[in-house]
Amino acid sequence: MRTSLTKGKTTKKARSKEWVAWLFLAPHLLIFILFFLIPVIFGIYISFTDWDLFNAPTFVGFENYKELFFQSDSTFYTQLRIGLRNTFIFVSLAVPFCIMVPLFLAAALNKKPVLHKIFQSIFYMPTLFAISAIVIIWTLIFNVNYGPINTLLDTTTPWTGTQPYAWIALIVVTVWWTIGGNMIIYQAALNGIPKDFYEAADMDGASAVQKFFKITLPSIRGQILYTVVMTTVAHFNVYGQPLMLTAGGPNDSTRVLLMYIQQNAFGSGQSMAGIASAMAVILGICIMIISAIQFRFLQVRK
Repeated sequence: MRTSLTKGKTTKKARSKEWVAWLFLAPHLLIFILFFLIPVIFGIYISFTDWDLFNAPTFVGFENYKELFFQSDSTFYTQLRIGLRNTFIFVSLAVPFCIMVPLFLAAALNKKPVLHKIFQSIFYMPTLFAISAIVIIWTLIFNVNYGPINTLLDTTTPWTGTQPYAWIALIVVTVWWTIGGNMIIYQAALNGIPKDFYEAADMDGASAVQKFFKITLPSIRGQILYTVVMTTVAHFNVYGQPLMLTAGGPNDSTRVLLMYIQQNAFGSGQSMAGIASAMAVILGICIMIISAIQFRFLQVRK
C-alpha cells in the first residue's frame, strides 16, 4: 500500500516538473513556430506558385524550379548561376579568415599580454555596429581620391570598382566586422583547457607550435565546429556588404544570390515572389548540405 502511494506521489512530482519545463519552453517554442517554422513552410509553398504579392498565389508545381535549372534562355536561370557562384566565392574566401583570425587573436590574448582587456574590447567593438555604419566607414577608407589606404600606398586603386580588389574589400570589411564574436567563443574555450596539459608539454620540451596543434586545437574542437558551421551559414546569407559597398559590381561580379532574391520579390516592376522563393529554397538546401559536410568532416577527425 505504501509502495503504491509513494509511486503515485513520485508520478505527480514528475508530471509537475514536466509542466514547469514546458512552461519555460513555451515562449521559445512560440517564437520558433511563429517566426521560423511557419515562414519556412509558407516560403516553400510559395516556391511552387506564381505570385505577385497582390493577387492570390497560383499553384504551378515545379515550373519555377524547371525554369531556374533547365531554361538557359531565362533571365532567372542566369541570375541563379551568377548569384550562387558569387555567394560560394564569398563564403570560400571569407569563412577561413573569419575562423583563423579570431582563433589566433584569442590565443594571443589568452597569454594575458599588457592591456589585453583593452585590445579585447577593441577587437569586439565592430560587432556592435550595424552593417550600414560599417560600410560607411570602410567606403571612406577605400575612397579612391582621399582614402587613407590609397594615401598610404600612394596609389589610386579603385578598391570597390574593379576586380580582384572588390573581393578583397568585401573580405576585409566582413572579417573586421565579425571577428569579435568568434574570438570571444575561442577565449572562453581556451580558458577551459587544463593548465596541466601545457605544463606536461613543457616538461617534454614541446614548442609553442606543437602545443597549439597538439593540445589547443584538439581541446576546442567542439567550439571550432560550432563557429565553422554558424559562420558558414551566416556568410551564405550575405547581403549588406555587397549591396552597400560594391552594389554587386563590377559587372555583377559580387552580386550574391540574396540580392537577386530581393530584387525579384520586392524590386521595381512586377514581383516574382514564386521565383524568388524557389531561389531561397535552393540557397537553403545548399546551406544544409555544406553544413552537414562540414559537421561530418570535423567529426571524422575527432
